[in-house]
Amino acid sequence: MRRIAILALAALVLPAAAQAELFEKVGTFGAQFLQIGTSARATGMGSAFTAVADDASSVFWNPAGLVEVRGNEFLVSQVEWPADINLSSAVLAMNPKVLPGTFGFSVRSLWLDPMPVRTANRPEGNGETFDAGSVAFGLTYSRFWTDKFSAGFTLSYLHAGLAEEAVNTAGFDFGILYRIGVRDLRLGMVIQNLGGKITFDELPAKMPTTFKVGASFRAIDTKDHRVLAAAEFQHPADNAERANVGFEYSMRELLFGRVGYNLGYDSDKLAWGFGVAINTGKEAKALFDYSMVDMQALSYVHRLTLTFVY
Repeated sequence: MRRIAILALAALVLPAAAQAELFEKVGTFGAQFLQIGTSARATGMGSAFTAVADDASSVFWNPAGLVEVRGNEFLVSQVEWPADINLSSAVLAMNPKVLPGTFGFSVRSLWLDPMPVRTANRPEGNGETFDAGSVAFGLTYSRFWTDKFSAGFTLSYLHAGLAEEAVNTAGFDFGILYRIGVRDLRLGMVIQNLGGKITFDELPAKMPTTFKVGASFRAIDTKDHRVLAAAEFQHPADNAERANVGFEYSMRELLFGRVGYNLGYDSDKLAWGFGVAINTGKEAKALFDYSMVDMQALSYVHRLTLTFVY
């Protein structure tokens, strides 16, 4: 009887689960620009960056990694999104000597050129234009709690505008990183975009909360050459589970090559990129990173990132 009951329960649950997979909540959550990767280095590795995060861009991927910024870093990044949409971002990371931990201040803005107002009688435009876009300001704090464990969080203020209507809300990210100590093996976890709702025309939409867990390690680690391997699993609230894998090759920490793949995505697939570091002082350098992600029907998405370490 127990076996019959289990089989009957499975017969009821499995078809329902299979049907549920066909109806993901795509398009029902707001602030989707928060899910667009901003860093050329991270996206060049297939966005498998939860356990890799170790620079100023960590504020967008895993705030626990911001502790790896030993001095100060300033980062600017530009994403050329399909349909002439742009995503610009900037981060200032600081490691003050008088306070424990590392602080980060960030901004990212989704913007596009003004669009003509179209009506049923004048489909080509009535001579007027309107704007649409979103911006998020973030404050990040991260610190070591042991010699191997770090944790961090980001508090964000979000503003979204469409023509004359505008909404505001707040967001919260929290992440942790644990360093095993063997081949720089790191385990990371982050939950992103917790917060309030965004309401346009009296229709509320939830924030695109995402849970990520990942691991990274140095597959090759010699004096002149290093290969960093990373993988992660994602559980977004508005889509099916997906995964990311990526690799970064470094030659003397001056030249970088990257490749990655996005698994389970509707459009993102193969990704690749490269980077160049130029020493500008005893402890200062400038880094230029580029990535390209194949979004299939949406063509390729290009990202440029410039980072100053000082």
